[in-house]
Amino acid sequence: MGLRISIDLDDEDLKHFRLIMREARNSALRLSPEDVVANAERLLQQIDKQKVPTFVRERLRKLEFMIHMLVDHEWRLPQKDTTRVLNALAYFAEPEDLIPDQIPGIGYLDDAIMIELVMRELKHEIEAYDDFCKFRQTNPPAKGIKPKMSDITREQWLEGRRKELQSRMRRRRGKSSGSGQPGVL
Repeated sequence: MGLRISIDLDDEDLKHFRLIMREARNSALRLSPEDVVANAERLLQQIDKQKVPTFVRERLRKLEFMIHMLVDHEWRLPQKDTTRVLNALAYFAEPEDLIPDQIPGIGYLDDAIMIELVMRELKHEIEAYDDFCKFRQTNPPAKGIKPKMSDITREQWLEGRRKELQSRMRRRRGKSSGSGQPGVL
């Protein structure tokens, strides 16, 4: 029989997590983007080797999706947007976190909470990339439907959808945040 635990974070709690994220971003400035990604990937490899609670494992898998957004050569996230995602991964680039990962049962709880927070912050980026992945899987380029479209390459086909989704992503982010500035939390 499972147990459901709900955690409510108030404004002061969120303020504390934002401070921690800012500190992690500042610390990660000394790392290359490749190192930030590699450290986040190492965290995922660690959890694959350990028994961690399902609710933590599910949230840490979302981290994998953020990494894919950065490394997917067909998605080609613009630099400003790449910076937002790298800022989100900064917390996971540092070996020291709020709760030491070695503590059984709760060691990755802080990581899971931080992932939930950055997933909210990157909502529009994640939705756009998810739509792009679905489009790429379910809609092969329509060759021969229109005479002008018969010579379209895969790259051209994906480029149109990528531009459309990334434009939508920035528009929605601008509406919801009012700033559209790089940075997470």
